[in-house]
Amino acid sequence: MGKAREYVHQELGREMTAIGGHYAWVKEGRVSVRGREVLYVVGYGLLDATCCGFGGLAYALVPGYLLEWRCRTNEEGGVISLVEPIQDEGIQKEVRRLIQKREGVQQVDFQSVSVQVRRTFATKSG
Repeated sequence: MGKAREYVHQELGREMTAIGGHYAWVKEGRVSVRGREVLYVVGYGLLDATCCGFGGLAYALVPGYLLEWRCRTNEEGGVISLVEPIQDEGIQKEVRRLIQKREGVQQVDFQSVSVQVRRTFATKSG
């Protein structure tokens, strides 16, 4: 078993403005893989404020295997679950295929370090 880490659940449905457009997390899901439950979150990004056209992308982020569901809150009031990042590339491929089929997303990424996705994206983009 790998190292457990905290995952701060994202606020679903809240649009975040970024350079060139906006993005939002819209759904949390779970999928069972090889007897373990995997947590994922689905979002979209729209490029609708650029000078050279528009486009969009539906994607999923996989924090990892779910160890403890919504077990506490942080100082900012964010809800925390404990997860174990998925390191094995074969299992990542299997999870990616299942989520793409279930959710119809083009891209599935795996979180390997503890990050605040919303804050990271907003900081880098704006």
